[in-house]
Amino acid sequence: MIEARRRRFMAEINVIPLVDVVLVLLVIFMVTAPMLYRGMDITLPRSATNTIKPEQRVVLTVERDRRVYIDKDPVPLGLLQPRLDALHHKNPQVAVFLRADQAVPYGTVVQVLDSVKKAGIAKLGMVTDPLSPHEERIQ
Repeated sequence: MIEARRRRFMAEINVIPLVDVVLVLLVIFMVTAPMLYRGMDITLPRSATNTIKPEQRVVLTVERDRRVYIDKDPVPLGLLQPRLDALHHKNPQVAVFLRADQAVPYGTVVQVLDSVKKAGIAKLGMVTDPLSPHEERIQ
């Protein structure tokens, strides 16, 4: 009876076999991953004209003091509409990415967005900073 009390079961997990299995899986994935992205080997014909046109991307920046830039060129807010019209006329598939400081008044951002829409530019993206993992947990 005393001997039965002394025998206790070990409740620890042996981690070494788990690490062995994980390392083997890692090696398998490292060997097979390059094979997944490999396409078929073909020789493409050459052509004098390119049917795929590169997409023109324009960054529209609104600073805290309401100064507006197209790429790195300053543009007065009153002349933004004609500049965007010219960009759209040159390339109807132009894509605009809007970077606005978070301290810019909402009305100014709406004015800029309105100018983009009036110019007929359909591709509009809003540039933001990603949240850090700490900030994601808070929200």
